[in-house]
Amino acid sequence: MLDGGLKVNRPELIEKYGFDTKYAMHMVRLGVQGVELLETGRLTLPIAEPWLTWLRDLRQGKHTADEAIEAAAGLEDRLDRLVRGGSSLPEQPDRAWADAWLIQAYTSVWCT
Repeated sequence: MLDGGLKVNRPELIEKYGFDTKYAMHMVRLGVQGVELLETGRLTLPIAEPWLTWLRDLRQGKHTADEAIEAAAGLEDRLDRLVRGGSSLPEQPDRAWADAWLIQAYTSVWCT
């Protein structure tokens, strides 16, 4: 079970589908987004096809818990490989750039 024996907030989903489909959808979504970020340096919002439909179908109980776990495990494997050297992202963030961007964003709102 995807609830791991923990108290869940959506017992109606577990009763209907046998697992918390919303939790499962977010589990897989985070893997999809992590892989995209490490492969491209960007996040597409909303998530691009074919994952968008797959995730919506999962949320609606059209995939099994085993399918969700299999998808998440495959994404976790890809993430592990990317973290160990398959990503072109720098080891550390550019904190100076991020700070300057935040200052500019806040200033543009506060000073208008």
